[in-house]
Amino acid sequence: MFTARRRKASPGEETSYWVSFADVMAGLLIVFILAVAALMLQLMFREGELASQVESKQQQEAQFEEQIEMLTNAEQVRTDVLAEIQEQLRAEGIEVTVSADATVLSIPTSQLGFASGQDEIPEASAAAAQRIGEIISDVLRRDGRTEYLDTVFIEGHTDAVPYDAPKGNWGLSTYRAISLWQLWEERVSGDRSLAALTNAEGRPLFSVSGYANTRPVENAPAGAVEFEQNRRIDIRITIVRPSSEDLEAILDEYVAEDGDE
Repeated sequence: MFTARRRKASPGEETSYWVSFADVMAGLLIVFILAVAALMLQLMFREGELASQVESKQQQEAQFEEQIEMLTNAEQVRTDVLAEIQEQLRAEGIEVTVSADATVLSIPTSQLGFASGQDEIPEASAAAAQRIGEIISDVLRRDGRTEYLDTVFIEGHTDAVPYDAPKGNWGLSTYRAISLWQLWEERVSGDRSLAALTNAEGRPLFSVSGYANTRPVENAPAGAVEFEQNRRIDIRITIVRPSSEDLEAILDEYVAEDGDE
């Protein structure tokens, strides 16, 4: 009977087996460590990405809040400017009115002495016209207010009675506004010069225009009173506002990032 007998492994063979097994286990351990490291890196990257998105949203919200705060401050500056000008002029016996929305200061032509159909300020009214310019200059220069203003328009307005001249009421309203501005340039000078004032972009703050009878006073009584109220010079103040391009850019970026989440 033939009997197979297991050959006893030599000491060298046993050593080789355990070496091979150790190599496999070491390799598996390395693979496991690498896998864990890769997972950790992915988690860290994801956390960083989320943090970046949160930070971006916070920056956008801060931009919106900054724009709103700037607009609120600008509105308040304009309101304060017109109220102070009116108060100081009234204290000196010069009556002007401020619109209900606190954007326009109206100077009746009776304060400036314009005769019917005339666009020159007579000498008898020049002192009052000069004082109006000085007070406007003083009020605008306080506390860096011009940084919140875009333009101060000197607007001429007439009544609806046709003016028999080549340029009609359009020319009359414009020339009256120009006459007031030229008087201010000549008599309100030095540190009070209105021509030296600039807005936040460094451009001249003042501008001159005429509107004839196209913008009558709202709710003015009919008859002679209506004509008198419509004959005026308006000082219209516009404020710095966020540009539509800036707001659209912030909004587009915000919406785009929301869509990526």
